[in-house]
Amino acid sequence: MIVHPQPNLLNVLITLKGSIARRVVRRTLMVSVLASLIVLVETLHPAFYSRVNATPFTLLGLSLSIFMSFRNNACYDRWWEGRKAWGQVVIEIRSFVRASAVIADPQQRRQLLQGLCGFAHALNARLRGGDEYKAAAAWVADAASLPQHNLSDGILQALGARISRLAQYQQISEWRYVNLEQRLTGLSQAQAACERIKNTPLPFPYTLLLHRTIFLFCVLLPFAMAEPLGWLAPLFTAIVSYTFFGLDAISNELEDPFGRDENDLPLDAIVRTVERDVLAALGSTELPPALQPIDHILS
Repeated sequence: MIVHPQPNLLNVLITLKGSIARRVVRRTLMVSVLASLIVLVETLHPAFYSRVNATPFTLLGLSLSIFMSFRNNACYDRWWEGRKAWGQVVIEIRSFVRASAVIADPQQRRQLLQGLCGFAHALNARLRGGDEYKAAAAWVADAASLPQHNLSDGILQALGARISRLAQYQQISEWRYVNLEQRLTGLSQAQAACERIKNTPLPFPYTLLLHRTIFLFCVLLPFAMAEPLGWLAPLFTAIVSYTFFGLDAISNELEDPFGRDENDLPLDAIVRTVERDVLAALGSTELPPALQPIDHILS
């Protein structure tokens, strides 16, 4: 995720970190070069150039703007829902840590809280296509015996069984057991929300139609701009193309908020926050440092 101070006017013009310009510069330059060629043909051979009415492009551009706004809003909603799901993970783990203070056996409590760290690491790896077992092994001693197809859920099941035994042997009250179980249910709901976002992209035909229409609009736009704008046409078509291509690229990036693109969610930093909270609750005095942005990027 980009962590950048509010840019001033100069930074707005020259900042590349976090900008979508690098991803769309080739297509934008292609449209600008095409516009230059069309203006050149119109200048040298005006008889061979038939003027194109700009009205259809105005209507098409307006329609595209509406459709792109809908898609961008849908993609941002996915990004924000993913952030809320991970916010719920942090809330439920902190609540579990606080409620578990009544457990008299320090070893039992340590294993429970370390399991929560293992869950956070495993879920992070699951959403980013990593190795869940490798991510959680340092925190969950019996990770190898848990279901490997969904280790995150397996850890929650193991934690649920552990607190059930504590209640069975009357090491915690029934009310406290219900409270801890509710925290695990909240973590399971957050995991399901993340998996729903990860495994259910926006309908492909809609996305493909929008990609194609944007490309055709930007390629055909110079034909309408050449005659009224002359040699300003390459500049204006480049600006319009940059806007349309850029919005399209941004929506693609936000559609999957759990990746490692610059604008994706900082899952590593969130997991580190969970680590620090759990270790502090266990009395550790040497906490791992909170992750800081590297070159304005928080992973």
